[in-house]
Amino acid sequence: LDRKDVCKDSEQALAAWGSPPVNLTMYHAASGLRVASQHMEGETATVGVWIDTGSRYETEKNNGVAHFLEHMFFKGTPNRTRAQLEQEIEDMGGHLNAYTSREQTVFYAKVMKSDLNQGLDVLSDILTNSTFSPAAIDAERDVILREMQEVESQMEEVIFDRLHETAYRGTALARTILGPEENIKSLTQEDIKEYVGTHYVAPRMVVAAAGDVDHEALVAEVEKKFGGVPTKSITGNEAFMEPARFIGSDIRVREDSMPLLHVAFGFPTAGWTDPDNFPLMVIQNMIGTWDKSNTAGQHSSSELIATIAKKDAAESITTFNTQYSDTGLFGVYTVCDPMTAEELYYNVTYRFTDICYNVDPLLVEEAKNRLKLTMLSQEDGTT
Repeated sequence: LDRKDVCKDSEQALAAWGSPPVNLTMYHAASGLRVASQHMEGETATVGVWIDTGSRYETEKNNGVAHFLEHMFFKGTPNRTRAQLEQEIEDMGGHLNAYTSREQTVFYAKVMKSDLNQGLDVLSDILTNSTFSPAAIDAERDVILREMQEVESQMEEVIFDRLHETAYRGTALARTILGPEENIKSLTQEDIKEYVGTHYVAPRMVVAAAGDVDHEALVAEVEKKFGGVPTKSITGNEAFMEPARFIGSDIRVREDSMPLLHVAFGFPTAGWTDPDNFPLMVIQNMIGTWDKSNTAGQHSSSELIATIAKKDAAESITTFNTQYSDTGLFGVYTVCDPMTAEELYYNVTYRFTDICYNVDPLLVEEAKNRLKLTMLSQEDGTT
């Protein structure tokens, strides 16, 4: 694949996604906080706050605190009890949610466009005024421990945690987002407040909105509601993201009671800001995703999927392209009978090698078109 051609073609076709859309407006506040909005016609709007923090910014001692904190922001403030917060969102007919990843924590509200300022007020209140009471922290421990049990029952989640553990051994990226059980049981109010004081500062935050949004009015509201966010750490500690260090290795967990073999097979990449990101996205589409419920697998344009389907070598195969700021993992996640694993991974490694030398231009165009459709479809909603 010619990286320049792929990038150029993708950028031209994805002017509304691959590069800043013409209706995307940016603002940089003096505090360092950034505000972005994209105007879209419609009756709903979504506003969210993105913070540069996640499990990669944690230590072994406080691993899990970013995710724990995500839960705690919904437990009440001096202005709104937990019940009042939930009722206010329900009264608007809105949707309030959050998630924590390895490098980001996100809070967002989807509401009617007339309620955008109220949604923003809720977000600013929980992010700047949450009390983190010891009683609420203790109550939430059991919730998170139950969530950990649910995650550990989902094989795909377990496999990708193990993939990170072995690919980035000894670094923050090797640790899970939820953290170990002993940390969940021992985190204190002081731990949580210290983490907020270090990481929840204006230069590490972006407020973004999409929908029928007036950008100047949004900026005015953000300046008013987030004006008190510190411009630097108030704890004396600076946020630190440990550099990525990929280690070629493997980890194997044997469980004879399981009828199927789950394998993630990955390679290191350079991260989402690298020019190779677009070609990798195209390759991901070229290799594809398939499971046995798709009876047309034998006729797939992906040589790997067609071969696997014909030989009945797997239950499913998923090509993944996980990107971080300075590294990433590209590969396949497969589920197969242990007896067909050798046949399956002979074909996987052969195809991954072959694509370095033999690429059908027609299949490249097909994959690019699928990628364009996927990306442009994301523009259909405000979230």
